Amino acid sequence: MRVILVVDNSTRECDYMRFDQRQHDELRPVIVRRHFLETSPGSVLISAGKTTILCSASISEELPKWMPKDSTKGWLTAEYRMLPGSTNPRTPRSDRPDGRATEIQRLIGRSLRSVLDLKKLGPRTVYIDCDVLQADGGTRTLSITGAYIALVDAVQTLSLPESPILDAVAAVSVGIVESIPMLDLPYCEDVAAEVDMNLVMTGSGRFVEIQGTGEEATFSESDIFALLTLGKKGIQELLDVQKKALHTP
Repeated sequence: MRVILVVDNSTRECDYMRFDQRQHDELRPVIVRRHFLETSPGSVLISAGKTTILCSASISEELPKWMPKDSTKGWLTAEYRMLPGSTNPRTPRSDRPDGRATEIQRLIGRSLRSVLDLKKLGPRTVYIDCDVLQADGGTRTLSITGAYIALVDAVQTLSLPESPILDAVAAVSVGIVESIPMLDLPYCEDVAAEVDMNLVMTGSGRFVEIQGTGEEATFSESDIFALLTLGKKGIQELLDVQKKALHTP
């Protein structure tokens, strides 16, 4: 496959074949199954290619212990785990998140709180759980995309005068592989990427978070522009997936 990129009105032509035959700006196939659990008010089984995650949203009428008891605002917190069989070799089981899992669950929580009015939520806590059943890259970004759907379903079970959800939110990974900007990297591309970036955006097109790193490489302003352009395209498509899923019984 010959890839022709246009960056800053100049073209960059390369020969590169993605292992799954996708175009450089193409998402992996996304499958969403809502109401996956009967025991949770919001639950979604979501997959992108081989990456599969169970996202659930539960609601407690109690506030976290660190919040004032008379607070009129609520809170949302997230937990993220990779199940032992989600990777090969096996991921060790642990009751406590490691440094990576802690970083990811904080990202998930920040992303969802960015589109949630905590005052309208009222004095209660939303618990988001993201359990990776199979990992093949993009687990943190897919967790955010799926958890948003679970959050919407959970909040709709509350008798609130006004919805506390202000906007949609979705996330995707991008990176530079073999000098080519790529969208939605699986593991084999992620480990080979010269530059790795995760984008979180709202439905109105505002950024929540940009995480970009040069892996034994540096990157230019034009590289950033190319990655942001790819990421925005992918997130718009994921927002469309969310809308379609939420309108499906």
